[in-house]
Amino acid sequence: MSEFPTRLEVEDLQQNLHAVQEKLVHRHDPAALRVELDKLHPADLAYILEALPLEERLVVWNLVKAEREGEILLELSDAVRESLIATMDSKELVAAAETLEADEIADLAPDLPDGVVQDVIRALPQEERVLLRAALSYDEGTVGALMDFDQITVREDATLEAATRTLRSLDELPAHTDQLFVVDRVERLTGTLPLARLIVSDLARMVGEVMVPESVKLRPEDRAEDAAQAFERYDLASAPVVDLITGRLVGRVTVNAVVDHIREKGAETQLAEAGLSREEDVFASVWNSFKNRWAWLAVNLVTAFIASRVIGAFEGSIEKLVALAALMPIVAGIGGNSGNQTITMIVRALALGQIQSAYWTKLIAKELGVATLNGVIWGGLLGCATYLLYGSVALGGVMALAMLLNLLLAAGMGVAIPALRARLGRDPAVGSSVLITACTDSGGFFIFLGLATVFLL
Repeated sequence: MSEFPTRLEVEDLQQNLHAVQEKLVHRHDPAALRVELDKLHPADLAYILEALPLEERLVVWNLVKAEREGEILLELSDAVRESLIATMDSKELVAAAETLEADEIADLAPDLPDGVVQDVIRALPQEERVLLRAALSYDEGTVGALMDFDQITVREDATLEAATRTLRSLDELPAHTDQLFVVDRVERLTGTLPLARLIVSDLARMVGEVMVPESVKLRPEDRAEDAAQAFERYDLASAPVVDLITGRLVGRVTVNAVVDHIREKGAETQLAEAGLSREEDVFASVWNSFKNRWAWLAVNLVTAFIASRVIGAFEGSIEKLVALAALMPIVAGIGGNSGNQTITMIVRALALGQIQSAYWTKLIAKELGVATLNGVIWGGLLGCATYLLYGSVALGGVMALAMLLNLLLAAGMGVAIPALRARLGRDPAVGSSVLITACTDSGGFFIFLGLATVFLL
C-alpha cells in the first residue's frame, strides 16, 4: 500500500462507493475488497462508510486494517463514529487511539467510554500523556480544543542557516506549516518566522532580524468562533496559541482545524434551525431517529393546535365568506418565509459577533422598515389580485392590510426570538424555524380573519 493513500475527486468517490456496494451485494472476495479499501485515503473511506447502511458498514469496517481505524474514526461524523465505536471492544479502541497524536485523541475522547480514555492515557509515553491531559482540559468550542502541539520553534539569536538545518533534520514538516515560532529561553513567544522570508533571506542573518515581531496570537480560552474570524480576516494558515499569564507558546491552530470547526458549526446551526437536537446518521435506527426529532415536533404540534384554534374561533366568518379559507394560507405562508429570512440573518450575525447590545433598537427599526416596504409592494399586488379574482374591493384591502401586518409581525419576531435566546444564554439557532413559523401562522390567521370579520361581515 502507498504511504500516502490516494485522495479522490467527488466523481471518483461515487464510483468507488458503487464498486464497494456491488462487492458487498454479491459477496465478492473480501481479500480483494480489503486491497481496494487500503488504497483509499481515510477521509474517502469515511465518506464510503457514512453512505452505507449499518450492516454493510460493519462489513467494510471489519475489513479495515487496525492501524488505520483511529484516523478513519476522526474523519467520520459523530453519529456514524458512535455506531462503529459501539461495535468495538476496549482493546480495539485503545489500540486505535494509540495510533493518534495527543490532540487527535482529545478530539476522539468525548465518544469513547471513560475507561477506554483512562487506558489510553496510561498507555501513552509521559510527554504525550501530559499533552493529552492538557488538551482534554479545554472546553469544547474554545481555541484550546482546536489547537495541536506539533509546531516548530526557533530562537531569535539563532541564524537562518541554523533554522534551515533544524527543518532539514526532520522527517517531514508538520501539516500546514507556513511559519516557525520564535521563542526566548523560557518559551515565551517573541514573533514568527514565515517560511517565505526564510527562503529568500541571507542565511547568515539572525532570526531576530527577519522575524515578524507582531503576529496574531490566540489564547486557549478564546472562543473558536473568534479564531475562525481571525483566520478569515487575515488569511491565516496557522496561528500561535499562547498562555494568557506567562505568554509562553502552548500550541498552534491550523486552517484545517478551523475549517472543520466552521463546517461542524454550520451543520449544527442548520440542524438546530429545523429543531434537530443533534447530527443524525442517515441509516440510524427508527428509535434513535425518533429520539432526535421528537422534542421540537412536540412543540410544533402544540403551535399547530393553537393555530387551528385561531381558525376555529372564526368558523362563522369562514362559513359566510368561503374565499377566506382559500386566501388565509397565503398570508401565513409569506409571513413565514419573510420571518425565516430575518431570523437566518440575525442568527448568522450573532454567530459572527456583529450585533452589539446597543444596536438592537436600530436593527429592529431597520427590519420593520424592510417589512413595511415588502408589505406595501407585495400586499398591494396581492390585494389587486384578490380584487380581480373575487370582485371585492374590501376583500382586496383586507388582504393587503393583513399581509402588511403579518410581515411586520414576522420581522419583529425574527429579531426578538434569537435575541431573547441569546440573552438567556441559549443557542439562538435552536428551533428558530419552528418558532417563527408558529408565530407567523397563528398571527397571520388571527390578523387576516380578524380584519375580515371586522370589515367584511
